[in-house]
Amino acid sequence: MFTGIIETLGVIQEIKKEKDNVHITMNSSITSELQIDQSVAHNGICLTVVALNDTFYTVTAIDETIKKTNLGSWQEGDIVNLERAMKLGDRLDGHIVQGHVDQTGTCIVAEETNGSWLYTFEYDETLNNITIEKGSITVNGVSLTVVNSTKNQFSVAIIPYTHEHTNFHSFKVGTKINLEFDVIGKYIARLYTNK
Repeated sequence: MFTGIIETLGVIQEIKKEKDNVHITMNSSITSELQIDQSVAHNGICLTVVALNDTFYTVTAIDETIKKTNLGSWQEGDIVNLERAMKLGDRLDGHIVQGHVDQTGTCIVAEETNGSWLYTFEYDETLNNITIEKGSITVNGVSLTVVNSTKNQFSVAIIPYTHEHTNFHSFKVGTKINLEFDVIGKYIARLYTNK
C-alpha cells in the first residue's frame, strides 16, 4: 500500500526486454535504503526490487503490467515518480493507493494559472472507472483531488511544490499517464454497473 505522496524522482538508466518481461534499471537517491524484494511505486506502478548496485536498482515488469500502464512507452533518461510502500503507523497524508494501475489516460490540457497549474485528463469510460468531484485520484502515482469531473475527463490543480518535485513538470498535451481510481469510487462504479 502507498499514499500517493511522492518521495523522490528516479531516472531510467537502462531498459532490457527479456521475452515478455521488461527489466528497468533506475538511478535514485533512495537506492541505498532499498532491499531486494521491496515494493516501490514507479509512476504509480507497484514493482519489486530485484537487483541493487551502488546508486542503481532494477525492477521487473511483466506483460500484464506493460499492457495496462504507460510503462511500454518509457525510455532511458525518463524521470519517474517514486514512492516506497508505507509503514504501519505512518501518517496517511495522501489517500490509500494500491499501486495497481486501473488504466491509462491522456493529458488534454496543461496550463499555468497564475502560480499553479491546471491539468485535464481524458480516459476511456467504457472500462467503468469513475471520478468523483472532490474525490481522490492517483495520476502517475501522485495523490490528487479531482475537480471538473465528467464522464470521461477530470482536472487537477497542482501547487508549485508538486509541479517541481514530480514528473508533472514534463507533462504536455498528449502525454500518456497512469491512473489509479479511488477505491471508494471503484466500489460505487461496480454497484452502478453490477460488475
